[in-house]
Formats: sequence, structure tokens, C-alpha cells
Amino acid sequence: MQVVQKAEAPTVIYFEDLREGMSAEYRRTVTQRDVELFAQVSGDNNPLHLDESYAKGTMFKGRIAHGMLTASYISTVIGTQMPGPGCIYLGQSFRFKAPVRAGDEVVAKVTVTELQPAKCRATFRTTCSVGERVVLDGEALIQVPSRA
Repeated sequence: MQVVQKAEAPTVIYFEDLREGMSAEYRRTVTQRDVELFAQVSGDNNPLHLDESYAKGTMFKGRIAHGMLTASYISTVIGTQMPGPGCIYLGQSFRFKAPVRAGDEVVAKVTVTELQPAKCRATFRTTCSVGERVVLDGEALIQVPSRA
């Protein structure tokens, strides 16, 4: 299995370059400021993300990051690393398995699981983890640029 490393500038990986098992990842430590900015941009001001006293009374016992903030790191990998610029998201499914909190380092990883040469489409397994714990699991379908 080949792991594609983050490049200084995004490079295009063409459909013809992809192989099943190839993967790439992105790491980011989530800050409370990230959560606040995401709330501002998205309009999702749920107090579970922003109000510690409210969040302490929930099943999470404290503030958590938006699930879609975590999911956005998958888009970072796909749009900037593999396959990179020029690819088009066609679909994404997610299962949120555990919360992410400010201070957690999230590792977003995508792995090629299926290639559809007739349409230059690729299916990726998508995961986000904090340490050994998978916090998000899913699958993405991507239209990938071709050299042809």
C-alpha cells in the first residue's frame, strides 16, 4: 500500500495513477477557535459546541466539535492531496462514532477501495481518528481527472 505524503503545493493525481490501496492523510489539532469559526461560517450555533455549562449537562459532559468540522478534513485530503485539484465530489456517507473535542489531533485518511475506469470514478474509504479511536467512518465517490 502506498501512502501519498502531503506536498507543499497541491498536485493532481490523475485517474490513471490511482491504485486500490493507495492512501493519503491530513492531521489537524482542533482548537476551540476552530469550533467557534465553524459555527460562525456554518450558522450552527448549537450550545453543545459553544456553551460549556450547557454541554456539561449533556451525554458528552462538555463541549464537542461539530461533526461536519471533523468531516471537512476528509474534503481537505481529497481536494488537496489525493486525488487533488480538479476532482469532483459525487457523494459521501458518514457514520459519526465518537465525539471530537478541542485539543484532539484528528487524522483524516482516505484509501482507494474501488476504481471505475469507464467513468474515471474512484471510491474511497474515509476515516477520521483521534489516537486509536475512529471518530468518523464513511465512503466517498469521486470523479477524478484523466490524462486522456
